[in-house]
Amino acid sequence: MVSIDALRGFDMFWIMGPDVGHWLLSSLVVLLFGYMPRGVAYQLAHHWGVFTAWDIIMPLFLFIVGAAMPFSLGRRLEAGEGRRAIYFKALRRVALLWILGMICQGNLLHYRFADFKFYSNTLQAIAAGYLIATVALVELRRIRWQVVLFAALLVGYGLAMILIPPPGGVAGDFSPEGNLATWIDHAVMGSHHDGKPYAWILPSLGFGATVLLGVLASHVLRSPSSHSRKIRILIGAGLACLVSGWALSFILPNIKHLWTSSMVLWAGGWSLLLLALFYGLIDVLGYKRWAFPFQVIGANAILAYMIQPLFRFAEINKHLFGGLCSLFGPAESFLLALFTTMTLWGLLYYLYRSRLFVRI
Repeated sequence: MVSIDALRGFDMFWIMGPDVGHWLLSSLVVLLFGYMPRGVAYQLAHHWGVFTAWDIIMPLFLFIVGAAMPFSLGRRLEAGEGRRAIYFKALRRVALLWILGMICQGNLLHYRFADFKFYSNTLQAIAAGYLIATVALVELRRIRWQVVLFAALLVGYGLAMILIPPPGGVAGDFSPEGNLATWIDHAVMGSHHDGKPYAWILPSLGFGATVLLGVLASHVLRSPSSHSRKIRILIGAGLACLVSGWALSFILPNIKHLWTSSMVLWAGGWSLLLLALFYGLIDVLGYKRWAFPFQVIGANAILAYMIQPLFRFAEINKHLFGGLCSLFGPAESFLLALFTTMTLWGLLYYLYRSRLFVRI
């Protein structure tokens, strides 16, 4: 569906390359106002225990992965492809995503085991969530059981965080240093932990729930219901998730760094509303031209994500255009961001026109 590709591209636009979307927007705001307003700067950064606009990027990415799965994996299941073949392809994809995630974090080519950071990247979170969602699609064919699994993942993870104390700590501690999920990461990964205030191993349950929510949304899109009914269901589900996430946050704080169950619902609500918007505008009303730049990015999303660690386009553009951009004074940063965005998008457009797509 064009809307899914466009929404994937919209999400990837903000973080592809050297976060060109973030760079472009922030430099434009400074150019227009002469400074960065505190409220805008706050919304364009991550903060412990507060969900900002910038926090939606990663959950939306996982959600879209799930939304695409019933279209691809669903066709293979309907064609009668066996479990063994499906799981082999799924494990292959998980392994590739894991390795690419390690490449993004650096140090992989040092060949020093002590430098490896095994679980610390968005692509690895996608791999964990994708594996859980694959098992759900293969083993739980009835949608209601997939809904039950989604709820079980949220409840199980939430209860573990609330009721199980880390050694030397207390149950229900959601501070950066005292929570159960962070303790598990440090205990299991030790020196291979990247030292950042994010948790990964136990939050894999939350990653699975986010991808699975995208799967459930995709079931709505694939249903024989009318377009208007599909949009109403997506909007209703989105609002229900927002209300549930808000209510749950009083018991289980909304912390993106820990991928708490309340955060899954809150981010999932916004993801559902965005999907309803893109689906309504693009696939129902037929307004597609405005979304074409995002569609180009979404068609090669993994490459767009990996391209900066491999090619350093930001540094190249500073060497090529830095002198020219400096002539425009306050507009220098914005112009550099614009040139970098155009370079990256131009490459992706060339691949799109050539029908060359990087798939995993």
